[in-house]
Amino acid sequence: MSRRFAGQTALLTGAAGNLGQAVARAFEREGAHIALLDVDAARLEASYPPGDGRLALAADLFDRDKVAEAADKVRAHFGRIDILCNIAGGFRMGPAVHETPADLWRLMIDLNVTSIIHAAAAVVPGMLAQGGGKIVNIASVAGLHASAAMGAYGAAKAAVIRLTESMAGELRDRGINVNCVMPSVIDTPENRRDMPGADPAKWVAPEALADVILFLASNDARALNGAAVPVVGLS
Repeated sequence: MSRRFAGQTALLTGAAGNLGQAVARAFEREGAHIALLDVDAARLEASYPPGDGRLALAADLFDRDKVAEAADKVRAHFGRIDILCNIAGGFRMGPAVHETPADLWRLMIDLNVTSIIHAAAAVVPGMLAQGGGKIVNIASVAGLHASAAMGAYGAAKAAVIRLTESMAGELRDRGINVNCVMPSVIDTPENRRDMPGADPAKWVAPEALADVILFLASNDARALNGAAVPVVGLS
C-alpha cells in the first residue's frame, strides 16, 4: 500500500491535544516520521510511548528560543522538517468586548497567533534551505464571523487566516505551500462536557479534520496556497 508521507517528517504543535493526537496517528499511518511538540510534558509522555519514527519534545510555544531549540532537535534527529502543522491553540468564551480583560486578550493571541509565528520562525528557514515544505494552520469559522462573547477568540482566529494568506504570498514562489482549516465545533470530550445539550453528531470528528489537514500537507494540494478551508461537519 502506498503511503503518502513515507520518508517525510511532520512537526506538530499542540500534539498532546485531541486534534494533535488524531493528526499524529494519521501521519504515522501514512508513513511519516512525527515530531510532537506540546507544553504539557506529562500528557505528551502518556499519549506517545517511545517508538521508531517518533520524537516527543516538551516546549513552551510562547518562548521563541525554546521553540527554535526544539526544531533544531527535530532536524538533528530526522534530518529535516517537511511539514509543519500548527495545531496548538485554545478557546475561551469571554465577556463583552468592552469588558475584555487584558490577560484573556493576551492568552487568545498567544495561544492562537504567537505560537504560529514562533513555530514559523523556527521551521521556515530550514524549509527554504531544503527547497520546499508544507504548512497547515488551524483557524476557525469564528475567524470569519464571531458571536457575542467571542471577540478575543474570533479576532485571534481571524489573525490566523490573515497570517496564512501573508505567509502564502511570501513563500509560494519558494516551494512552500501555506494553508489553513476553519473547523466549527470539534467533537472532543471537553466539548461534550461543556455543551451537554448539543448534538455532537453535527460536530467535526478530530479524525475527519485530520483527513483534511493531511490533504493540505500532501502533494495533492500543491496548487493550493493561502486557502482557508471550512470544515464544519453538519453544523
